[in-house]
Amino acid sequence: MRWKDSIILLQALALGAACVPLASAQSPERNQAVYLYGGGDRAQRLAERAREEGMLVVYTSLATSESVPLTQAFEKKYGVKVQLWRSLSDQVVRRALNEAKARRHVVDVIETNGPELEALARERVLARFFSPHIADIPSWGVPAHRMWICDRVDFFVVAFNTAKVRREELPATYEGFLDPKWKGRIGLEATDQEWLAGLAMHWGERRAVDFFRGLVAMRPDVRKGHVLLSEMVAAGEVPVSLTNYASNADSMKRRAKPIDWKPVEPVIGRPQALGLAANAPHP
Repeated sequence: MRWKDSIILLQALALGAACVPLASAQSPERNQAVYLYGGGDRAQRLAERAREEGMLVVYTSLATSESVPLTQAFEKKYGVKVQLWRSLSDQVVRRALNEAKARRHVVDVIETNGPELEALARERVLARFFSPHIADIPSWGVPAHRMWICDRVDFFVVAFNTAKVRREELPATYEGFLDPKWKGRIGLEATDQEWLAGLAMHWGERRAVDFFRGLVAMRPDVRKGHVLLSEMVAAGEVPVSLTNYASNADSMKRRAKPIDWKPVEPVIGRPQALGLAANAPHP
């Protein structure tokens, strides 16, 4: 299922009250009645009550080049104002968790990395919900507790500055970047533990550790933030990024920036996910 389809569906899910009266804004029990409603008039009721509430608050780590057009499309379709706050995934989780602990219930929908949403689910910041479209999602994208679902997958690819590196120069595997010619020319994102774990699972521990030790010797430029790293590649400050999101590079390509990307073996993906706040003020 496409991200655009899923977020519009779930924003409506979070906004509209189902067949129960509107409750106090921060009642998790009443919110659950809304979230789990599966009647045949569900879509109509969600849309009607969404317009009554008039607002949706979304926290996301999705780049603004993608999240802003999606929220604008939602506003146009449903007539509901979206208050969007975008930050890095760890900041999204920290803000949602701190607000929940302080009983300051602001957010309705949280969209960020799957592992981070799992952490929020375990802290009971999120609530179980129903959608008929969950059946369209692969089983690995829907945990048994159903407090979040996968709405997109970020694939780690190698991004490169097209003015400084030719595509044919790039090796076919990550281990090819241990060639001395790449020393001082490589960038990495600081928080991509899923990429590290994926390589270890694919190669085995010994081979992965040997690779990481060799990579450290290449003096990589380690930065926090995939958008930042993409911008640095496009600017030529970092010729090659080993842990780039394909979507970020594509966004900059559309703006005529000198950046492109190539999948390198093994290709590692990370699920991104959506969850509904248990105490959402606009259920």
